[in-house]
Amino acid sequence: MNTQILSTCDPKTLEISKTILLSGGLVAFPTDTVYGLGCLVQNSKAIDRLYEVKKRSQSKAIAVLISDLADLQQLTVSVPPLAASLAQRFWPGALTLIFPIHPDLPQNLSPFPTIGIRMPDHPFAKDLLRLMGPLATTSANISGGENPTTAEEVISQLYGKIDLILDGGKTPGGIPSTVVDCTTFEPRILRVGALTAETLGLKSV
Repeated sequence: MNTQILSTCDPKTLEISKTILLSGGLVAFPTDTVYGLGCLVQNSKAIDRLYEVKKRSQSKAIAVLISDLADLQQLTVSVPPLAASLAQRFWPGALTLIFPIHPDLPQNLSPFPTIGIRMPDHPFAKDLLRLMGPLATTSANISGGENPTTAEEVISQLYGKIDLILDGGKTPGGIPSTVVDCTTFEPRILRVGALTAETLGLKSV
């Protein structure tokens, strides 16, 4: 596969990204944490490609990135009060919240009755998400490989396997998001990342 590489500063980048995503392609782009690899959330074949390219076990879910709280309506059947509170305080930012999954989403997005959702705090990522809507997104690396913070690190792992790599320079965070399960009686931190339990006001793992 011929992988295109474009700068996020190129005025044609968003339109090219749109064309590729609508055709079922995979696009790597910078976020506030690490580079993500995304596809349309409703395209089950593209989601299969995400798993294949990353060599990711299908026993693991793919998270979804959004640009607006209104996007939750198409992704989850309910917003627990704690999730709403955390979203209001820490979104956009490096926090992934676990919600009950909407039944209309592709079954291969998650093997669980839940889904992880995040709103990134990165200008280009937000522009892309506003244009395309929610994107099924995972880190742009081979599973178990180094979390990519530059386009060069994405290229070293995924060049020739995906459709487009968008170079936005080094990501400002470099640490994956913290993951909090809000579907249980007591919220659980499933992965400690950029935000600590103390910052979130929650118990640690």
